[in-house]
Amino acid sequence: MGERITPELVLSIGAAVGTCNDKVIIAKDTRTSGDMMVSALVAGICSVGSEAHCADILPTPTLARAAGRFDAGIMVTASHNPAEYNGVKLWNPDGSAFDPKQTEEIEELIMKRVFPLKRYDELGAMHVHHGALDAHRESIRDILQCDCDIVIDCASGPTSLITPGLLSDMGGRVVSLNCQVDGRFPGREPEPTEENLTDLISMVRSHGGIGLAHDGDGDRAVAVDETGRYLGGDVLLSLFVDHMRPSKVAVPIDASLAIDDMVKDVVRTKVGDVFISDAMKKEGISFGGEPSGPFVFAEQGYCPDGVYAAALLASMASESRLADRVDELPRYPMFKKKYQYSNAKGAILQRMEDEVSGIECEEVVTLDGFRVGMGDAWFLIRFSGTEPIIRLTAEARDDARLKEVVESAEGLVGRCL
Repeated sequence: MGERITPELVLSIGAAVGTCNDKVIIAKDTRTSGDMMVSALVAGICSVGSEAHCADILPTPTLARAAGRFDAGIMVTASHNPAEYNGVKLWNPDGSAFDPKQTEEIEELIMKRVFPLKRYDELGAMHVHHGALDAHRESIRDILQCDCDIVIDCASGPTSLITPGLLSDMGGRVVSLNCQVDGRFPGREPEPTEENLTDLISMVRSHGGIGLAHDGDGDRAVAVDETGRYLGGDVLLSLFVDHMRPSKVAVPIDASLAIDDMVKDVVRTKVGDVFISDAMKKEGISFGGEPSGPFVFAEQGYCPDGVYAAALLASMASESRLADRVDELPRYPMFKKKYQYSNAKGAILQRMEDEVSGIECEEVVTLDGFRVGMGDAWFLIRFSGTEPIIRLTAEARDDARLKEVVESAEGLVGRCL
């Protein structure tokens, strides 16, 4: 914050969004830079004659739901990233994130920096928006109930204002951890990895019941089962599919073979929840999600909703143990590794294309990187969109086969770097 994201840039974002939309709702997570960024957004929106409606601290899915009454929504958040980071997410009235075309339009306006600034008597106004948290809470409470012990860890983020109370209203016996609002995230880092959730895991093992955890803005949820076992996004994706039994599902290109075993029609997308939501809207899909933890429930909207996911997990745990459900899921060994690179990306990419073209396999999917499918196994090589890193993911139906695939894939990456 203050390096790539500056008040001047944020003001331009507000002016660009306001140029395209008459009424914009804004919310923030708990980060210390949130007030500054909201103020800059409001200034930009009002400067072009549009209305800014400020909802204060909200989880991202709550803001996305509230955007239904406006032309657009802006969420000030850095999601699961550390406290010093911040950014903005832009939302449509249907709860979906701005797609690449919409984002490009905003970026073009910012680059040109030619905004239709208004006279003093044509400026937009700032309004305070109330009721978004209550509306989100009530919509879930009306359809889900639970009867189990729950330890909830909200990372001191905005879900502290909704998830513990919602779970209690649903009938859960709730113990809270890191549920005091604090943008410095004093209890743990915002990303809900197993390494960051040692306190939650320990409390579940001593207290009993299940554990639930959010990231820094509430678009993700993970769980700890009754045995104290961490259930990451990849496991929960399969668990939700098994529970909901959708006829068709949208998942990214790095999702497990287990999804193919469980659902007849699997639509694979680029990595990123915006692509999941887009595929769901276009093809009428009821559920989609990513191994990293965002889950999209079409009946609730097209924003990944960690609050609803947590409530649904509590409801499921009240019917039967999550541990038993997970033990019955198909699961295969998987390998993940990152490789830093310093050479020109274009040259590496060309070498990869040449290498992959010579592999004997069933298919090569180039939707997002190179996904090489071999029936009983696959590997994916893709470039990070934010840092000079190549990510390798591989999966096979048994350990011996995985070892073979990983050796082949690592050799390929090594020859290309």
